[in-house]
Amino acid sequence: MTSSSAPVLKDFIKAYDVRGVVPEQLNGDVARAIGSAFAQVVALPEDARAVVVGHDMRPSSPTLSRAFAEGVAAHGLDVTLIGLCSTDGLYYASGALGLPGAMFTASHNPAQYNGIKLCRAGARPVGQDSGLADVSDLAQSILDAGDGRDAGDAASLPGTITERDVLADYAVFLRSLVDLRASRPLKVVVDAGNGMGGHTVPAVLGTDAGLEALPLEIVPLYFELDGTFPNHEANPLEPENLRDLQAAVVEHGADIGLAFDGDADRCFVIDERGEPVSPSAITALVATREIDREVAAGTDPAEITVVYNVISSLAVPEIVAEHGARAVRTRVGHSFIKAEMAREDAVFGGEHSAHYYFRDFWFADTGMLAALHVLAALGEASEPLSTLTTAYSRYAASGEINSTVTDAAAATARVRGWAQSQGGVSFDELDGMTVEHRGEPMWWINVRASNTEPLLRLNVEAAERDTMEHVRDTVLTLIREGHDR
Repeated sequence: MTSSSAPVLKDFIKAYDVRGVVPEQLNGDVARAIGSAFAQVVALPEDARAVVVGHDMRPSSPTLSRAFAEGVAAHGLDVTLIGLCSTDGLYYASGALGLPGAMFTASHNPAQYNGIKLCRAGARPVGQDSGLADVSDLAQSILDAGDGRDAGDAASLPGTITERDVLADYAVFLRSLVDLRASRPLKVVVDAGNGMGGHTVPAVLGTDAGLEALPLEIVPLYFELDGTFPNHEANPLEPENLRDLQAAVVEHGADIGLAFDGDADRCFVIDERGEPVSPSAITALVATREIDREVAAGTDPAEITVVYNVISSLAVPEIVAEHGARAVRTRVGHSFIKAEMAREDAVFGGEHSAHYYFRDFWFADTGMLAALHVLAALGEASEPLSTLTTAYSRYAASGEINSTVTDAAAATARVRGWAQSQGGVSFDELDGMTVEHRGEPMWWINVRASNTEPLLRLNVEAAERDTMEHVRDTVLTLIREGHDR
């Protein structure tokens, strides 16, 4: 690759990961250069002995992950390829083996994309402010040199590249954190979206990893691994991608439905009626379980911390406080929330995008462990899931609404002007712009630009649905002024 044809990495290396089109942006040369830079910026300064690399089911993932491994090995570091895995499977390997790691996935993005999620040993995040910018800059210089590698700093003896399967170890570890053996029998429909849930669910919830059977009847949807996503996109945030699961839950008379995204680090929950359960309600439910477990072990509730992001429901900090624990608010994005959890030694963290983070999982996110907690809560209860989650669903929420705008700053300014005219509001800019109206009627909004796409994102919550809909529609009109959507 010549310098004139090298892609501009800053175009697709964003706040907390790499996400680019294959092969125009992300290809073997680029992956190799990023691997070389990762070795020099992250692995070698930490005296790592090796790096662990995994990948999802996208057609380009094996080739890209191998090229990355070659870039790392050129600096004398050994590389352990764990092959097909979920993103939390890679985090498990990084934590259990004590190695920095790379996961090749574009998560829920369409088939033409791929990407890389990077972490330090112990699944510690590598984001824009914690090494990713430096990795990007060094990789760009390697590419601009024209040979796709950093020969000047390469080791005289390259490291080895070996393969290892950690799926069974991952399944055993997750089961050790949540014991479902005493659960009442549950019928569970799982939509893997042709993503990595089709690989991990049979191992963790079933017997494919050689573990004993749990009292679960699994009804599989789209478990075939296929990175072209022939049935629907593996993005459960979009309501249309949940419809097959919702219908199947009702059709099979199931107790619960679970939907995983492409790399299976997020888990969405459907109740027995076929209705989605808010990720904020799941955050509150799991938080109470983790708080109660810590208290049972003798921890003072005042010493227990739960982290949540700026677009989570107001119910989350309220419920955490009612259990005597402390709630800490943070920015959206896995690298930000992981760093905050580590600083606070938080027992649990949740995001409204259905990322759930656990201290017992190296402060990393794992959709499967969240699913185990929800199954355990349901298995311990006599009532259906819709009743169980009522206590955690206090307010009316819009969900995240995306708008394409050419000038995000101007759109945000229009919203600010309107909000100021309402009186009794407060503003903060921890992540985008959050406006809170705590008087009557209670409502809050958050407007923030996407880190990965040319979008402005809106979230609205209110005490009453009528208020939420009025605020939502008013703000959307302001955001979309002069635009199609």
